[in-house]
Amino acid sequence: MPVFRHLRCRVAAALLGLLLATPALAQPALWVVRQADSTIYLFGTVHLLPNDTAWRFPALDKALAQSGSLTIELTDDDAANMQALVLRYGLDLSHPLAGKLSAAENIALTRAATAAGVPGGVRTLQIMRPWLAALTLSLAPLMKAGLDPAHGVDKLLQALMLKAGKPVHGLETAEQQIRFLAGLPPAVELGFLRATLHDVDKGSSKLAALIRAWKAGDTAAIARLEEEELHQNQPLLYQRLLVERNQAWAAKIAGMLHQPGTTFIAVGAGHLAGPDSVQAQLRKLGIEVVRE
Repeated sequence: MPVFRHLRCRVAAALLGLLLATPALAQPALWVVRQADSTIYLFGTVHLLPNDTAWRFPALDKALAQSGSLTIELTDDDAANMQALVLRYGLDLSHPLAGKLSAAENIALTRAATAAGVPGGVRTLQIMRPWLAALTLSLAPLMKAGLDPAHGVDKLLQALMLKAGKPVHGLETAEQQIRFLAGLPPAVELGFLRATLHDVDKGSSKLAALIRAWKAGDTAAIARLEEEELHQNQPLLYQRLLVERNQAWAAKIAGMLHQPGTTFIAVGAGHLAGPDSVQAQLRKLGIEVVRE
């Protein structure tokens, strides 16, 4: 399942609605950066998670209690905003998908829409741009199976900190995230859809493997699941959606270290794993990151 899971969850939630989920246990990885009077915790999240997963543990609770604020990927992903952005950037009424795909690919698209349980079937996908069709196909069966973006770790952390009266900030905006995909070159965007059609039946098993790796704090497994296939098969997409964003976030974190206090940052687990992770980008800036 591609690395850009957070946007996938938000778009699909706007299109498909929310469902319930199933139990599990977790103790994922936590990192810390300390410099002078500033402390920043880094925590990888899963944006689709069974709604009663027990993922809290003492070191995490201590870090949250010490932190004066929370920063997550974005905070403006409410349904109304996401729907407006999908209408603006995700639809192409003048150029149906059928005209962009081969006969064999159109057959695969129809089968994938039916298997994924996309409301309205392939007709719903026809008016979508390739990137949106790819996200919808990837997430529809997971939503149908009972995984809920509203119970993603980032959303639960946001609710927790707001209840404690602590501010929550976003590293990006929902429009920025959508434009990362909407602004892809046409060939790359179509490649994203074709790769999704090829792997559409593997989405549930990949997500299950990712959740197991996340619970175990196995960042090597997370990197393999989230990045390696994307890096090898779609290098431009990998560069745009992972490397460039991690570099931008590392620069923001470096700036935050000039302010005293403690901050908790939670982003998708794939951004904190592998050779191009946020930690790796921070180390290039001379900032050491330690796992708690």
